[in-house]
Amino acid sequence: MARYENTKIKYNIINEKSLGTTLYNKIPERDDDLYIITQYGDRLDTLAHHFYGTPNLWWYLAKANHLTFVTIPVGTSLRIPASTEYAVGT
Repeated sequence: MARYENTKIKYNIINEKSLGTTLYNKIPERDDDLYIITQYGDRLDTLAHHFYGTPNLWWYLAKANHLTFVTIPVGTSLRIPASTEYAVGT
């Protein structure tokens, strides 16, 4: 599944440059979502590979947890959505 497949982009013009932001669907919480506490060495790409079979869905975990970077502090509580059905754009 391509990350930007079926996504919309919101553009802002700043200093004569066009800056785009990809818009994604919200990821609703479900009763079967998993919650983990991160350990030393955990990164979103390795967790995505572990739970979804591909590191390419690191951004999906970031979106679900309102994160903006791949590295995560030890002891952070993360929600792992049970399904990747919302890993598409709006």
